Amino acid sequence: MATPPSWETSNDDYEYVPLRLPPEVTRVSASMRLAIQAEFGGWELSRVRAYTDGSRRVLLRRRKTAVLPVPELGL
Repeated sequence: MATPPSWETSNDDYEYVPLRLPPEVTRVSASMRLAIQAEFGGWELSRVRAYTDGSRRVLLRRRKTAVLPVPELGL
């Protein structure tokens, strides 16, 4: 899904994931879903855009973690 042009997602420190919440998702339900993503996935809310049809576009981000090389076992 494409993000709105004003949403900057090219950052070396963070990874981003755009979501679209349909109009039938209530604010309470959306809040709970995003809280679960934050708690268990390490995501935080970066941007929200609400549309007149009731849908929302959400941008979640989380800090990139350094991938440590796997040590090789020498025999």
